[in-house]
Amino acid sequence: MPSVTVRNVPEEVHRAIRVRAAQHGRSIEAEMRDILESAVRPSGRIKLGSLLAEIGREVTLSDEETAIFEGVRDKTQARAASFE
Repeated sequence: MPSVTVRNVPEEVHRAIRVRAAQHGRSIEAEMRDILESAVRPSGRIKLGSLLAEIGREVTLSDEETAIFEGVRDKTQARAASFE
């Protein structure tokens, strides 16, 4: 796992992280990992699969429309790729 060094952190920021880590029962390093992860992976983020599933639930297809998709499906067996 990669390491990151952050230099010249203001004393107030370091103190606030230390207090926050103590409140969460973590080390300063663990708290900083959590802060970084929260910053780059917002909790409100919707993943693509979840979004597609939600769209599918909202769309109501008739039996005729569903039959169109069933008829289009290619039922032949997949072949292994050849790179020669």
